[in-house]
Amino acid sequence: MKNKLITTGIILIATSIILGAFGAHALEKLVTENKLRSFEVGVRYQMYQGLGMLLLASLKHHFSFDLKAVYRFHLVGILMFTLSIYGLVLTPLLGVNLKMIFGPMTPVGGLLLILGWGMLLVKHLKNRINE
Repeated sequence: MKNKLITTGIILIATSIILGAFGAHALEKLVTENKLRSFEVGVRYQMYQGLGMLLLASLKHHFSFDLKAVYRFHLVGILMFTLSIYGLVLTPLLGVNLKMIFGPMTPVGGLLLILGWGMLLVKHLKNRINE
């Protein structure tokens, strides 16, 4: 699990840097300021989640419970959240409107992120009580 967290964290961070540069240098000429801000939110949350996964990997030895479910919630949540934001910003540039698909994905992805961190907190507190 530690290797998955580290690998996923590094991939999320590296791609957020690439997408951030793309947004700052290419997208600013192609989309509205509002859409650019939305894109930046996706990049920022992707970076935060990547850092969070690296932090979980480095703290893994402090948890006496399995992190698989937490990892899955985080991974699916960040993919749904960020990919839907990127899709909402980028697909209109291709002349495609996928708002009906991407629109509902963003809040579901955000909810999964909240549930992932909430699950970690509950498991940690429950574990502390049982010590």
